Amino acid sequence: MRENILGTEKIPKLFVRFSIPAIISMIIAGVQTIIDGIFLGNFVGQNALASVNIVQPFMQVIIGFSMIISIGSLSFMGRRLGEGKKEEAQNIFKTASVLITIISLLIAVVARLFSQEIGLLLGANQVLLEGVATYTRTIGIFAPLMSLMFLFGFTNRVVGKPELYLRGMILSVIANISLDFILIKQLSLGIKGGAIATGTAYVAAFFIVAPPMFTKKNIVNIFSGKFDSSTIIPMAYNGSSEGVIAIASATTSYLFNMTFMKVAGEAGVAAFTIINYISQFGILIMFGISDGIGPILSYNYGYKKYDRLNDTLKLASKVNLVVGVVLFFILFVLGEELISLFASGNREILDLAVRGSRIFSFSFLMCGFNIIYSGYFTAIGDAKASIIIAACRGIVFIILGINIIPLMIGMNGVWLTVPFAECMTFMIGIYLIKRSSQLDVKAACNFKQ
Repeated sequence: MRENILGTEKIPKLFVRFSIPAIISMIIAGVQTIIDGIFLGNFVGQNALASVNIVQPFMQVIIGFSMIISIGSLSFMGRRLGEGKKEEAQNIFKTASVLITIISLLIAVVARLFSQEIGLLLGANQVLLEGVATYTRTIGIFAPLMSLMFLFGFTNRVVGKPELYLRGMILSVIANISLDFILIKQLSLGIKGGAIATGTAYVAAFFIVAPPMFTKKNIVNIFSGKFDSSTIIPMAYNGSSEGVIAIASATTSYLFNMTFMKVAGEAGVAAFTIINYISQFGILIMFGISDGIGPILSYNYGYKKYDRLNDTLKLASKVNLVVGVVLFFILFVLGEELISLFASGNREILDLAVRGSRIFSFSFLMCGFNIIYSGYFTAIGDAKASIIIAACRGIVFIILGINIIPLMIGMNGVWLTVPFAECMTFMIGIYLIKRSSQLDVKAACNFKQ
């Protein structure tokens, strides 16, 4: 076990090998609904675009619980493999596979039976309700294979095959674009066509990432190990920050949708949808870096190579800072050109979104650090610190900001809420990282003794 490249290869080389596929994969996975938005916004209309955005909290439920189990088990397995505990790693994977299958089947049933109720809960009005319900019950059908795709794809990384998840994501985006063109533009299936395209795209990726998990010679596979209920709570707790991230994303979408519905109607929701799509693209790059370095961090933490741990964190933070600065300038300067991809010909939505993008762009200067710090704590098993960061940037300061700042400066205050939340979280993250570094130094000294 000690020959694993995660503990021996040079950090920059590992960073490139694991982060580049993770970045591309994360972007592709995240833009699936964005692709739907581009087709629906241009070939169906702004109400279809708004409907898809309102259903995003439900999508985050599917992705969120998948990430809780997938990231939680990945970190757990990585540390156990670093410690040389092969059987425990196998048990963790078997338990995660069973758990994720059961929960995803329940979600599929709920989506099918209660799509209207879910739409109302998410804030859809009578204009948008049917579209939201249609997307919900359609995408719910694909939930089981979507969830297993994430688990299998992420697990491939810890066994040294990060390229498989990338290949699966490339196939999925090709499938999504092709099917959106056929189902939305050619066959005029509208929102239902978009949901079918996205769901089928995830299923296509599943068939790429799944084969190694059905191979007995793999160090972890569905045949090895046993279901161990004692690992469920530690695994879920360790990955709980990913759940908080999903809840935070759903909370942000819900609060902003409700706010814009009140102040600007369907046009306001559509404008926010566009900004959200564009910002997601940038944030997904940062999350890709965080996910890519996760196996490196968890393995070396279990191996007690704290110097490699710190080198990885520093490199990832620097790269995310550069990415954030570039994204800031792109959105601030080229916002109108990007927004036109979604709202060509609609001046009201275009003007509203362009004004918001220039304020919103400041969030990119700090969110990269927050994302890396949260991922770092998840990888080393400090779920509490990871949850604090995720909750602060996506829930606590979002709720505070959106209820206070707009009262002082009006509509601009709504757009300023996210930069405010990222700034406050950044200060908390710095404190937590410094505290963690001091503990690692003590642990290294005790290990040497």
